[in-house]
Amino acid sequence: MDLQAFLSRRVVTPQGIRPAAVLVDGKVIREVVTHDQIPLEAKIVDFGDAAILPGFIDAHVHINDPGRTEWEGFETATRAAAAGGFTCVVDMPLNCIPATTCASALEAKRAAAKGRCWVDWAAWGGVVADNQKDITQVAEAGVRGFKCFLVHPGIDEFTMVTERQLREALPYIAKTGLPLLVHAELRDCIDAATKNLEGADWTEYPTYLQSRPEESELSAIRLVISLCREYGFRLHIVHLSASQALPALRAARLEGLPVSVETCPHYLHLQAETISRGATQFKCAPPLRGAENREQLWSALKDGTIDLVATDHSPCPPEMKRLTEGNFQTAWGGIPSLSVALPVMYTEAHARGFSLMDIARWMSEAPAKLVGCQLQKGKISAGYDADLVVFDEDSEFLVTPARLHHRHAFSPYLGEKLKGEVKATYVRGRLVFAHNTFCGKPEGRELPV
Repeated sequence: MDLQAFLSRRVVTPQGIRPAAVLVDGKVIREVVTHDQIPLEAKIVDFGDAAILPGFIDAHVHINDPGRTEWEGFETATRAAAAGGFTCVVDMPLNCIPATTCASALEAKRAAAKGRCWVDWAAWGGVVADNQKDITQVAEAGVRGFKCFLVHPGIDEFTMVTERQLREALPYIAKTGLPLLVHAELRDCIDAATKNLEGADWTEYPTYLQSRPEESELSAIRLVISLCREYGFRLHIVHLSASQALPALRAARLEGLPVSVETCPHYLHLQAETISRGATQFKCAPPLRGAENREQLWSALKDGTIDLVATDHSPCPPEMKRLTEGNFQTAWGGIPSLSVALPVMYTEAHARGFSLMDIARWMSEAPAKLVGCQLQKGKISAGYDADLVVFDEDSEFLVTPARLHHRHAFSPYLGEKLKGEVKATYVRGRLVFAHNTFCGKPEGRELPV
């Protein structure tokens, strides 16, 4: 491939945002230079005032493939990712059949992904009630870490773990050196809260919110922090929604424990007060909480208590959302958002004075570190994969079904006007998305171990 020079007046590099040319030699960034240092043989692609950022890495995606491709699938999920500026996604081990809890299940996933991915990908393994002795083998097979639930995950093929079962798994996890990703809600807290809601109207969002109180997150996080202290494993809290847990997480950090935290665009943009009766497209777990809670999460991003932002893209067929009956108790909990997560984040971040440097840290650099590809992806720097996203900060657009690109075009963001638009996405130097259309064919690959 010829040498290419991607020009912009706003290139987001680890050293800052500046006018620059990103020299791409094949699949890799050769160098970042000033405009007057561009080699004569380079093919120039000038994006003017549109920013060039490192491709985003989504560390929390439910692709549901193999086994539930009527929900999503590698082709549709990675297509939506490319449209959103994501150049790598990491698949969660549940909702697919078989769940990724053993080495043979990982091989089935690799077979399902072959030739169908628009962006690069990797997989998390799962920790369930009875696979403690499979953990070492799954790690050696190439997963990037492990995910567990302390509450029922909504499907039967992937079991939650009790404290005793988790303790049985932790020596194996600690030995791998890989992170344990925890869905931190405690079943007992949720069961008790739900019992107190007998006879309540489940078409009202406050009923659902009361059924999953902040205490369920706080208690779970305190538990896994104590286990982290005892067993010395890398702990990652997924999709934090409860600001009440922030002091405990800050204390764990000050203690020097290996704890990292993510939250999601929906917790940073949406708010409980504006969810109308029966609007089950807003259901997720943990739930969307109030506006003040949202601002506390933004403060935690600012001070570094929350490390990164991941989508928790969790699609399903529309009928599973129970939109006609509007029942928050029986509707599937999940928010699909891959194609619009960046504009959602930029809309909110820009209003609060954050920069594209912050967004690159939350959505590129920090996820790369969690996934273990920080020497290959997550930065615009010499030697890194030429994963680039071109983003027009000044553009605004209305979210319509044609903008979503995942399998089922519904979303709680439909009808919203968002600020900032992905103009192009490059994966290892190859254009895969531009002007709301896809280019070439799916050539994404699994991250090399």
